[in-house]
Amino acid sequence: MAGNSGADFDLYRLGEEHVMLRESVRALAEAKIAPFAAAVDEEGRFPQEALDALRAAELHAVHVPEEFGGAGADALATVLVIEEVARVCASSSLIPAVNKLGSLPVQLSGSRELKAKYLGALARGEGMFSYCLSEP
Repeated sequence: MAGNSGADFDLYRLGEEHVMLRESVRALAEAKIAPFAAAVDEEGRFPQEALDALRAAELHAVHVPEEFGGAGADALATVLVIEEVARVCASSSLIPAVNKLGSLPVQLSGSRELKAKYLGALARGEGMFSYCLSEP
C-alpha cells in the first residue's frame, strides 16, 4: 500500500499448522503426482496415480469432519491442498476440489445417517463425490 513501510504489514500470513500442511502436500505432489501430470493431460485420462497418492496420505477429502472419519480441515487447509496439487497437475487438483464441492450438500443439509454413510465412505477412500449443474 502507498505510504506503508511494509515493516509491520502483512496482508496475510499462514499459521504454522497451515505452513506445515502446505509443505507436506507440496512434497507429495512433486514426488507422486508431477511425474504423471503430462501423461494425464496428453492422454485425457483420469489421474489414478494422484488419487492413489492423495488417498494414501489421507488428503483426498481433508474437509470431512472428524466425527465421520475425516481430518476436519478448515476451508483454508482444504484450499492449500487443492492449490499445491494444482501446482503440478491442474487435473489432479479436481480430486480434492470436487470431493469438497460434491459433498457440501450432504455436509450442510444431510441427516446424521446420510453423513455417516457418505462422508464416512469418502473419508475412508471408498468412493468419490461429484456434482452436476446445468444451464439454460
